[in-house]
Amino acid sequence: QVQLVESGGGLVQPGGSLRLSCAASGRIFGINDMGWYRQAPGKERELVTLVTSVGTTNYGDSVKGRFSVSRDNAKNTVYLQMNSLKPEDTGVYYCKVPYRGTNYWGQGTQVTVSS
Repeated sequence: QVQLVESGGGLVQPGGSLRLSCAASGRIFGINDMGWYRQAPGKERELVTLVTSVGTTNYGDSVKGRFSVSRDNAKNTVYLQMNSLKPEDTGVYYCKVPYRGTNYWGQGTQVTVSS
């Protein structure tokens, strides 16, 4: 069983920055991919970014050049640095960790970009 706890969401003005964190805990023996997804009101959940255990990253087209993912394997924690935020980045951001055949999701953290 893996528990994921996210933090760092909030209200920010367009052009601002936020940093999200997601810490995994439980009986964990090595995590491969860690990822961030988001869901805007009335829309499907979409991939924001993924990072592998060796640091290979993949980003959704809408966030390339603005968002940056990193992880601390010793702490089983993944971070999402979000810069140049736009109103269309508003939504609930979820951390996802596939582990031994099961996809674990965090509870989500709200990000609102508005003036």
